[in-house]
Amino acid sequence: MAQESKDVSQLVSHLFRHEAGKLVAVLTRIFGLEHLGLAEDVVQEALARALQIWPFQGVPQNPSAWLMRTARNLALDVVRRQKSFRDKQPEIIHAMERDTATPDGAIFSEQDIADDRLRMMFVCCHPVIPPEAQVALALKTLCGFGVTEIGRAFLTSDAAIAKRLVRARQKIHEAGIPFEIPSGPELGERLDGVLQSLYLLFNEGYKASAGDKLIRQDICEEAIRLGALLAQHIAGDQETHALLALMLLTAARSPARTDEAGNLLRLDEQDRTKWDRPMIGRGMFHLARSAAGDRLSKYHLQAAIAACHCEAKDYASIDWERILALYDRLVACDPSPVVALNRAVALAEARGPQAGIEAINAIEDRESLQQYYLFYAVTGELELRLGRFRTAAAVFRKAFDLADLNSEKEFLKKRMRECEALQEDDRLARSTRVSAPAG
Repeated sequence: MAQESKDVSQLVSHLFRHEAGKLVAVLTRIFGLEHLGLAEDVVQEALARALQIWPFQGVPQNPSAWLMRTARNLALDVVRRQKSFRDKQPEIIHAMERDTATPDGAIFSEQDIADDRLRMMFVCCHPVIPPEAQVALALKTLCGFGVTEIGRAFLTSDAAIAKRLVRARQKIHEAGIPFEIPSGPELGERLDGVLQSLYLLFNEGYKASAGDKLIRQDICEEAIRLGALLAQHIAGDQETHALLALMLLTAARSPARTDEAGNLLRLDEQDRTKWDRPMIGRGMFHLARSAAGDRLSKYHLQAAIAACHCEAKDYASIDWERILALYDRLVACDPSPVVALNRAVALAEARGPQAGIEAINAIEDRESLQQYYLFYAVTGELELRLGRFRTAAAVFRKAFDLADLNSEKEFLKKRMRECEALQEDDRLARSTRVSAPAG
């Protein structure tokens, strides 16, 4: 029984991550966005009941349908107790009471569920909701993340995340945001916000801002899943395919970014046999799809850079000149200091470390990078390659002080030790040259 309970717990945990967002989206369409909280509550209760019942009665043949039916029935009980619902929206009762012939049959079609998730995506990413709240709401509503998980991901307290979610729901209510996929000119404006939120969501997974792990694979997978859902719909465009390509081509290489102990590895140290080749194939497919239009976005350029890495058979084969040319175009359309820093890395690889240092010194608004640990980590690497070991060690120390993750700190600590060892070797070599007798 203990083992069965453990197995059920693991199954419910999996279903919570993969099904909760679908259930909430469907129930929100039926109840209305003003009752988003109610939809989340009944889904949570359905999952709790699964934990109580399944260890004794067995897991149903179709667990997802069971959860949907249980959540539906819980919501229907609430509807029946609230006269205002019946008087105002009698169609809700009809929608909630429909059933299928078999107990394990799905109540709603996969297309219904997919469309409802897309509608919810556009709601979460509405421009009246602040960007940081958009991502939090998407994680909570669409991906089934708890408040504590979201807070841990963004190095923020549970209370702060809870406030963001409350304010986001208030914005939805006050603005009267419709539960729909926009059309016409509004679609393009709203789609930009949705893509940006998915981009931020993926970046948080690929390089976590807090916690013990550098990569939050679950967040990456959710961003890719939502991106694929959008790309399959008519609302998705070439830019959507470009973003999906970027996420796939980047995530495919993530298994090689750390060693077995979770320590960060440099690009030249990574084992490329660990790359997910089928995922790279999917990424290349969507990159080709993204080329159908005449718009060149930052996602297209970043996906093309990721493709350059995926196409190289080893580190020595990377086409840094091509990557540099792509970064030149990327800086033109996205002139952020972080993009300029990444370009400096490519320049250093193509033209040498001194060229990289000069590019870093030429970054506009370089002051905004002063609290960004990678600014110092990159500078330290280039100083190390130039043989300026003392300077490199000092810069790595700054990076170490700003880094949040243990894997980052361990990596930087290792680089500092290497600098100190090289500095000592250099001192001994010079000492030997000075003390050597004249011939």
